Amino acid sequence: MNRMGIGLQMYTLRDALAEDFEGTLRQVAALGYEGVEFAGYGDIPAERMRDLLQELGLQAIGSHIGLHLLENNIDNEIAYLKTIGAKYAICPWLPVDARDSEAWRTHLVNFEKYGERFAQEGLVFAYHNHEFEFEVEIDGQIVFDAMYERISPEKLQVEMDIGWVQYSGVDPLAYIRKYAGRLPLLHLKDYRSGEKGQQIDTVELGRGDLPLNAIIETASESSVEWLIVEQDRCENPPLESVATSMEWVKANYLNKF
Repeated sequence: MNRMGIGLQMYTLRDALAEDFEGTLRQVAALGYEGVEFAGYGDIPAERMRDLLQELGLQAIGSHIGLHLLENNIDNEIAYLKTIGAKYAICPWLPVDARDSEAWRTHLVNFEKYGERFAQEGLVFAYHNHEFEFEVEIDGQIVFDAMYERISPEKLQVEMDIGWVQYSGVDPLAYIRKYAGRLPLLHLKDYRSGEKGQQIDTVELGRGDLPLNAIIETASESSVEWLIVEQDRCENPPLESVATSMEWVKANYLNKF
């Protein structure tokens, strides 16, 4: 098995970050996470964030960058990523009123433009899915597949959220294999299956229904660079939840190395 890095999507700890961003980062490092993926920087200057990450031994994987920032603030986003040594710029979400097929046609044109801009700066643009990318079609093809077929890998890579893939009724192992070589980032999450259409019930790793060991094995065979733990909503205190998930990772993955 190839050794992948273990990161945390900091959105999981959004409430703690709002109270004490630096202190929360210190706790993440103490838990054993090797990298972090941001979803905002808490108004911390890029140079200070760079120094803090270096002090803590944390790798800046990249950042989730909202569509409005890609449209209106891309130069500043690029400068921040480069300062902190991050590689990936990821579009994480689309507004509900911007998800129909016609809106997607515009998004694909813009994504190609953003991808070219990031590539010019030595950065990599990626897209993070939820379920709606499997519910809309362009010319008879689901958006998830159309996006990566119409935009070259040089301009758009895959950040696959494996929880949302399975929630959408798609075979997660098949989709990891399908995008092998174009899938550097995998969001590793677990959830309990409920009635179709119910809100996703995300839980700590190992406490839900996903075949996590098989997912990790398949990811390792598919050139994934980072497994990124994320829990959309936590029933337990979020820092406790990410600690529990990290213990599962240590017992079921990191102990193999």
